[in-house]
Amino acid sequence: MAADQLLPPTSTAKPTRLAVLTSGGDSAGMNAAVRAVVRSSLASGLDAFAVYEGLQGLIDGGDRIRSMSSTDVSGILRQGGTVLGTARSSAFRTRDGLRRAARNLVERGIDALVVIGGDGSLSGAAELRDEWPSLLDELVSAGEVNVADADAHRHIGLVGLVGSIDNDMVGTDMTIGTDTALHRIVEAVDAIQSTASSHQRTFVIEVMGRRCGYLALMGGLAAGANFVVIPESPPGDHWEEAMCAVLRDGRQAGRRANIVLVAEGARDQRGEPVTADHVKSVLEERLGEDARVTILGHVQRGGAPSVFDRFLGTLLGHAAVQQLLGSPDDEPQLIGIRGHHLSRSLLAECVAATRSVGHLIADQHFDRAMEMRGGSFTDSYKLLRTMVQARPRGAPPGQRSLRLAVLHAGGIAPGMNTAARVAVRVGMDRGHTLLGVQDGFRGLAAGDVVELEWMSVNGWVSRPGAELGTNRFVPRLEDMPRLAAELRSHDVDGLLMIGGWAGYVAAHALVTQSADQPELSIPIVCVPATINNDVPASDISIGSDSALNSIVTDVDKIKDSADTAHRCFIVEVMGRDCGYLALMTGLTTGAEQVYLPEEGISLAGLQEDLHTLRTRFVQGSRLSLLIRSEHAEQHYTTEFVASLLTREGGGLFDVRTVNLGHLQQGGAPSPFDRIAATRLATAGVEHLIERALANDPTAAMVGLRHGQIVVTPLAEFPRLVQRDAQRASEPPWWMALRPIVDVLAHAQTTQAIAEPA
Repeated sequence: MAADQLLPPTSTAKPTRLAVLTSGGDSAGMNAAVRAVVRSSLASGLDAFAVYEGLQGLIDGGDRIRSMSSTDVSGILRQGGTVLGTARSSAFRTRDGLRRAARNLVERGIDALVVIGGDGSLSGAAELRDEWPSLLDELVSAGEVNVADADAHRHIGLVGLVGSIDNDMVGTDMTIGTDTALHRIVEAVDAIQSTASSHQRTFVIEVMGRRCGYLALMGGLAAGANFVVIPESPPGDHWEEAMCAVLRDGRQAGRRANIVLVAEGARDQRGEPVTADHVKSVLEERLGEDARVTILGHVQRGGAPSVFDRFLGTLLGHAAVQQLLGSPDDEPQLIGIRGHHLSRSLLAECVAATRSVGHLIADQHFDRAMEMRGGSFTDSYKLLRTMVQARPRGAPPGQRSLRLAVLHAGGIAPGMNTAARVAVRVGMDRGHTLLGVQDGFRGLAAGDVVELEWMSVNGWVSRPGAELGTNRFVPRLEDMPRLAAELRSHDVDGLLMIGGWAGYVAAHALVTQSADQPELSIPIVCVPATINNDVPASDISIGSDSALNSIVTDVDKIKDSADTAHRCFIVEVMGRDCGYLALMTGLTTGAEQVYLPEEGISLAGLQEDLHTLRTRFVQGSRLSLLIRSEHAEQHYTTEFVASLLTREGGGLFDVRTVNLGHLQQGGAPSPFDRIAATRLATAGVEHLIERALANDPTAAMVGLRHGQIVVTPLAEFPRLVQRDAQRASEPPWWMALRPIVDVLAHAQTTQAIAEPA
């Protein structure tokens, strides 16, 4: 469900005081969740408390349970770890520990808890909630709590949010901290690739994941690893020789670097540990490889959270408060995410299901363990086995071999190369010939088409830009005969377009002209790749996450530059007619205002913003941040807004403008974009093959909706987009986040402010 679609209230016994804590292992994004819980509570009229040092803090009481203001969580959004501290507590497992925790909560009138942690922390909190009535009875009998206070707090609400880098919890697609850990892993592997290639070495890299192989699996896909070992699918007998065969074939095919990723909890099917040192020894002894071991360790936990983890922590923290306000008497809930939409599950069931996966692995029910991880986990593992091959397997007997062309169109989007690499290798592995079209539809018209080989795309997984080239050229009517002739000349059976708005328009133009040009009557599949995230039929597009990470990194630096100044920054971001980048930037940087093309800018709104800024700076703020989408309003430009605020600001603050420009399109793709590119390109080329083998020229758009692959006819494109703007006609999922931006930014306007948001 979207951000504004939690279930309606079912109880009138709403909490008045809410506490948040972090427990278990730390993970990046926990602070974003804490900030969201505190500010959402205050905005809803609740008193907010923070419990320091995890579940142990509930037992200790005293100054480890503190009242929180909006100011207390200023500046923590981009900090790694948890500012509340975390500790595992054996005392919380005892009756005395639970009783002391209950007494501390009752004494402060706290009747709702948001716990951010792993399955151990969440199950401990659930036990406190389950035992709550009997704990109060014991406290009253012992004279530690009076009857009136006990009767006033006969219920305690509980919501769990999963903070864990392992992504091992049932009930949510992603856990807080996982994406940041993937960033650390992929950055490390990318860096190691260069030195490994220079010396033709093999690196064996151990990543975290005692009972879950998500980091190893997705890190392997995103970084182009050549062999991966995970707990859910342990290697069988003679696995060492199988691994050596894969790496040997790669060397013979010309691969200069070999990367093996091993999850720390990996074992073989006999239950013997598969360690990085053992893998290194095998490679040295059997292949004569110059092998090195790198154990990433706690580097994977540290550092500033990625954009996705800031978004996830913020979204879940806000939703947790709404859940407790709307349904405080519900059984304890786990709030998670499916795709980019909220999900709600029974906490106890999620914990039990999560623990059952570990039992399945221990009992060697590996197929069932893979199923419990979800369909995308299993599909990703199968795809990884294809991608690590040194050569394609070829077509099954009797299958017709197709000639499929791949091209880009539209602006540069990080992840285009990743998608092209996957499309080429999946297509070739199915027994087909893949053609690369240079320079988009213009190159196709010029006949700039080359046959691609398996190793032609080696190294493309992390490469910025678009190796095939791209532009925004849209064929005109007079270009169609030439395009048709080139498709006929190269015997093209299907076309995969990986790109943005111009690519969709161009592909649709070919479809509309196919009646007059029969050679254009071939299946075409569009894969969304644009930083603007403005094309229809998909919640997300390749490149947008990378752009957001580039933007947010720069905005963090901008905020640092004004640490002691009284300054308002107006940052202009790309997006054309779509405000996705602007809104998500505002949400994940703590901006006070966001200007979107979907809403426009009014003079009355600017006057209100001016009043808010003046109030903030009078109260002591040193910095304010405004984010403006490049096409937010034709007349009220970034420069105009800056001039207005400067003129009417009364000397309370300086105004600076920053246009990040094409920096937003550059750099290596983020892990999220690499994984999205892998899923979308695989779905795109498989659908293209299916249509071409069936001699069905129906064109389509592939996309991700609610975390699932969907296919939409390209003929629907005109109906799905606005006539007067370059964006989808259906209100996008992310516009439901707009109220959260306002709540979190404005929850502090009535308090004295000493730190930036």
